[in-house]
Amino acid sequence: MAEKQKPRFIMCICTGQCPGFSTLNLWELINYVRGELDVEYAIVHPQLCVDDGDRFIHDYIKPNVKYVIGACDPKMQRKMFKDAFADAGGNYDEQVISLDLRNMSTQDAMNKVKETIESIK
Repeated sequence: MAEKQKPRFIMCICTGQCPGFSTLNLWELINYVRGELDVEYAIVHPQLCVDDGDRFIHDYIKPNVKYVIGACDPKMQRKMFKDAFADAGGNYDEQVISLDLRNMSTQDAMNKVKETIESIK
């Protein structure tokens, strides 16, 4: 029996200029996720909702893998990323758990990501 694929964490930092992320220490969060949580790996993308984000998703996603995406509003994430997932042969609704990490302290974001990763079966 094959070992279950660990989820992957993608942090979209909205160019680093979004005031909603001003209280978040990106590197503390990403190092916590990759070092302390049960993920395949954790990465940062500067802006998934633009053309190079679509190209990244197309190259990056794999079927039957869960992706936890920390970024903006989950409804907006779905609108912006679902077509890129579909174009790459994935299924956004089945593969992605979107987290809104704006306006959170680093510790609150770490707690939210931890809770989400631990809930994936």
